[in-house]
Amino acid sequence: MTKPSVNFLDKECTIAGPGFNRWLVPPAALAIHLCIGMAYGFSVFWLPLSKALGIKDSIACGADVGFFQELFVSHCDWNISTLGWMYTLFFVFLGSSASLWGGWLEHVGPRKAAVISALCWCGGMLLSALGIYLHQFWIMLLGSGVIGGIGLGLGYISPVSTLIKWFPDRRGMATGMAIMGFGGGAMIGSPLATALMNHFATPTDVGVMQTFMVMAVIYFVFMITGALSYRIPASGWKPLGWTPRIAKKNNGMITPHHVHVKNIYKIKQFWLLWAALCMNVSAGIGVIGMSSPMLQEVFGGQLIAVAKTYSELDKIELAAIAGIAAGFTALLSLFNIGGRFFWATLSDFFGRKLTFIIFFVLGGLLYISIPGSADAGNKLLFVAAFCVILSMYGGGFSTAPAYLADLFGTQMVGAIHGRLLTAWATAGILGPVIVNYMRDYQLSLGLPREQVYNQTMMILAGLLLLGLLCNLLIRPVADKWFMTAKELAEEKCHAREIIAEEDGHLIADKEQGREVIKPTPLAIVWLAWIVVVIPLSWGIYKTLINAAKFF
Repeated sequence: MTKPSVNFLDKECTIAGPGFNRWLVPPAALAIHLCIGMAYGFSVFWLPLSKALGIKDSIACGADVGFFQELFVSHCDWNISTLGWMYTLFFVFLGSSASLWGGWLEHVGPRKAAVISALCWCGGMLLSALGIYLHQFWIMLLGSGVIGGIGLGLGYISPVSTLIKWFPDRRGMATGMAIMGFGGGAMIGSPLATALMNHFATPTDVGVMQTFMVMAVIYFVFMITGALSYRIPASGWKPLGWTPRIAKKNNGMITPHHVHVKNIYKIKQFWLLWAALCMNVSAGIGVIGMSSPMLQEVFGGQLIAVAKTYSELDKIELAAIAGIAAGFTALLSLFNIGGRFFWATLSDFFGRKLTFIIFFVLGGLLYISIPGSADAGNKLLFVAAFCVILSMYGGGFSTAPAYLADLFGTQMVGAIHGRLLTAWATAGILGPVIVNYMRDYQLSLGLPREQVYNQTMMILAGLLLLGLLCNLLIRPVADKWFMTAKELAEEKCHAREIIAEEDGHLIADKEQGREVIKPTPLAIVWLAWIVVVIPLSWGIYKTLINAAKFF
């Protein structure tokens, strides 16, 4: 019987040998997440694209041109509201692809999934550049929205299971590092895109097409480097000297057993966590989308020491407070990023359930306090409340994978996490709808702009109360849902895993006579971290400059 051929993308080729330094895996994950995280920053392209033909001013389409006609017209510019559909498709396809192909990823390994993610994300950007050149919006939707969205989903979940298996002693911290990168992608991508558009802009071109092409190449290099750097531990590997801790004092919330992804929809704990995450994300994502106009409408002239409401400000004053509001948005993004690492790391000490309780109780109290801070004109308390809320919004994303691993085991946590991300897609619709439509409704009642968000804050606090109740109902998973020893062995065989011995050395290595274990040189580890820390630091620096406008 012939042995099946193996290539460098196959899972077998990613098994780490003895001496491999696990700290090489987080920078590989960051390299991918920092690239696909630009999905958050795509709004930087909307204004230039809305003037792609007119250059200085948009060429308006006729009244007879609706949304579907706008997909194909080439004689007039796109509306910003139409361009926003690309943003919507990003997260619809992120959740859908993560859910559909999470199980496949567990079987083929993170390297192959990450390479496909790079091809989809960067290839989608190149296809979008063609759409800009031909001025066909349907091509852009297909490129970045659909194909790019699939790349987002695969890239987002590709390192989750791997990091959890490499860091069984620090699950929250490990996933927090990677998912922090997704939140930080826009901090790097947005100023980079702005600089490139300014460089390529001419009297006859807004420079977006060339920017897409250059960013696609840059992202492809980073993503492929990260993908090829992925290594996975042998099944059963554990850090030297570490003993698995089954948290009896935490009511057995950390299981040593494993649930198969095919059964996950039948388990109530999954749906309770799904609802808890959905409520947390809905409350936060609605605020993100309206943070700039909310600050301007609530405080108006107070932002520039002028005793006027928002409606009374002139054009120059409106421009001044818009700059301050941009600083507020930048400040929120920093807390969103920092919260992903801070809260996920804290959850390693507090436990996942208690950390989520903090999100819901503290977040609810802060939402309730915001109308009072606004009425008192206390900008410091108003801003501080939203900064903490956004840190917990990001913290919910980064803590959820470790929560899943605690409840359902690590064997198929990547696939289960993919299913959980449908909560994000749901929240991406629910949160903005609540905030935007409540604002319009309050305005229709004749309320002053500075008061239109008061009821919305109460509703968002109510969402967190629902999330709290769901989280409190989560209990350890019943034994009947866990795979038997035989089923687990079959799954490991199907996933083509190599079993580690008790000391963490690979059986295959010993059979090949490798007796000397050479650890990864620390210089390589430091170099890997420097490669991702430098662009991340640059993005944080640029964001801090914008945030300084608020002060």
